[in-house]
Formats: sequence, C-alpha cells, structure tokens
Amino acid sequence: MKKVILNAKVITKNEIISGAVWIEDGQIQKIDSHMNSEIPEDYQVIDAQGQTLIPGMIDVHIHGAHGADMMDGTVESILEVSKTCAKTGCTSFLVTSVTSSTEDLMDMIQNVKKAIGSESGAKIEGIHLEGPYLNVKRKGMQNELYLRHPNIEEMEEVLKETGSLVKMVTIAPELPGGMEMVEFLKERGIIVSIAHSDATYEEAKEAFSKGASHVTHCFNGMRPIHHRDPGIVVAAFEESHVSLQAIVDHIHLHPAIVRLMHRIKGAEGVVLITDALQAMYMGDGDYEFGGHQVTVRNGEARLADGTLASSTVTMNEALRKAVDSGIPLAEAVYMASTAPANILGLQRKGRISPQADADLVLIDSECNVLWTMIEGQIIH
Repeated sequence: MKKVILNAKVITKNEIISGAVWIEDGQIQKIDSHMNSEIPEDYQVIDAQGQTLIPGMIDVHIHGAHGADMMDGTVESILEVSKTCAKTGCTSFLVTSVTSSTEDLMDMIQNVKKAIGSESGAKIEGIHLEGPYLNVKRKGMQNELYLRHPNIEEMEEVLKETGSLVKMVTIAPELPGGMEMVEFLKERGIIVSIAHSDATYEEAKEAFSKGASHVTHCFNGMRPIHHRDPGIVVAAFEESHVSLQAIVDHIHLHPAIVRLMHRIKGAEGVVLITDALQAMYMGDGDYEFGGHQVTVRNGEARLADGTLASSTVTMNEALRKAVDSGIPLAEAVYMASTAPANILGLQRKGRISPQADADLVLIDSECNVLWTMIEGQIIH
C-alpha cells in the first residue's frame, strides 16, 4: 500500500519542517517541504493534523514491559514487550538480559530466536547482555549470586548459540580478564559498554583504547566523579568515540546532568534508554525482577534496601523529560532515534529520509503517541 502523510511537522536530522512524507513498500520515498503536487489515486492519505512526525525510537536497553520480563523463560513475554514498545513510540529494541545463571541466559537466547519474525510491534534488533561480568561493588540490582569474572570460553559458547544476535555487552573491564574480554568482543564487531564497574579513570581509558565505546546508564552503577578520582564518566567525556546511555526519568539523572551530557557529547553521543522492567506501562506495585523483590511507588522501582532497580519510564516519556530538561526537541529525537540507530549500524532506521524504513511516530506537543508506524504499517 502506498501512503502519503500530510500536514505534519516533520523532524529530519536537526530541523523541523512542514511537509508531506511519501511511502511505498514500507520505505520512505521522498519528503516534500512544500506540498503542491496532486496525490495519485492509489495513495492512502494520512492527515497528521499539524502534529509532529518523528523517526521510530530505538531502545538499546530494556528488560521488560506491561507485566512481561524477557528473562522469564517464555517467548510470549518478549512478544508482549514488542507490542508495548510500539505503544510508546519505540519501533526497534535490543532484548536486554540481567545477570543470571548460564541456563537462564541460554533459555532467553532461544526465546529471542523464536520470537524474531513474530513481533506484532517493535522489531527485535538483537540482544544486549548486561552482565554477568560485573563488579559486585557496583552491582546495583544485579544478582550477586551470578556475578563472575570475564570468561572468554564461556562467551564463546554464548556467541556460538546466538550467532550475530549479540549487539552489545556491558562489562566491568577492571575485573581479571576484563581487558582481554573488551578486545575479544571488539574483534567480533560487538559494542562493548562499561557499567556496574568500579574502574578508575586510568582503567576506563585503557578499556576505551582497547575497543570499549559505550557507557551503560551513565553515572549509575559506576565509580562517581571526584576531583582527584575522575572515574569512568570523565574518561568517557574525553573520548570522542564513546557514547553514553541516559535514563531520563528525573530519578536516575538530575536534569542538569542530562544537559551536561548533551553539552559535552552532543545529540549524536547520547542515547536515550528506558532500562525498563516489567512495571513499565503497569504502574505502582510489587514485582519480581532479577531474582529480587522490587517495589514501585510513584514510578520509582527500588529494592527493599532502597537501591534503584531499573526504571518504569517509556521512550516517549524519556523524550518529553529530555525536552523538559532543556534539550531542543529535534536533538532529543536524535538521541532517541538516530543516535542508537547509528551505534547499532542500522542505516535504514531512526531517520526520516529517502530509502529509510517507514518507521514513524506521530506525537503531540506533550510527546504523547498518537500512532506508531512500522515499515509503512500503522500498528498502534
């Protein structure tokens, strides 16, 4: 079906234009900044009514949504997250693990393989392994029972099972074998990210020199900045090839920190994520996550000792809160869509341009999702 979206405020790159977007066979054909041509009869017309059209958002770090935990051993949970993501304007995502037994991780991998191609919402672009090679000192909500030192033989077994599905691995590079693991993963084209780490500035710089290029939920789960002990974050700020994840829920990061990250790295170097657990799109209550009891009150997910345990923010809420923090809308959209697409090498995702996939989201002035389109089909 051919489609044309009229009367939209279209976000392309770093600007907002008024115009029409033409779609054929699930791809964007052209963007008219001045709509003056006749519409052929075989085109379906979609009137955006002056609302804002953005590229589909991409979540590289999500554990669950709407009661579904993607580590619970079922294909259905992964597919539920796919469907819920689409409701929030997210059109692609990485299935993200938590530290677990090898058996549970392998179960998740098998379920991801079964789920791919059956998504009714956001598309699975691969797997993000958060752990198990993390530092107990900065474990956050990660289950200490399963934390261990980097093991290349074990990782080889995991990669044998996943093929090319693993796109990102979060590790603590200061652990014994950590730097070797960074090099091992980098050689295989996998994004190496640092978090749940007590790495010093010097250790982080070494990891970045060996191939690490990303920081998971920046500022959270890592050695904090001190004027005589700068740590991971300052090391990352200094490296132009290193990008940063941001949980913009006004809980994990103060708005001033969001502005600082944006000011130093630019929109291309900051990636909005949810890091959501199954409470996302559910509300307050008690949940089990990563082997822990988690209580959500007023949208904050915490363990019994007060430790933050993931988030409940959605991608469209993160977008709105980024704008509320002082980030211009077009740049916040870049952080939610184009930056993650570029990091994952998805050249046809996360942008409104000719030959890109028609993964599009119509939002209102409060970043509420009016509809979500994936590959030319409105699915929410």
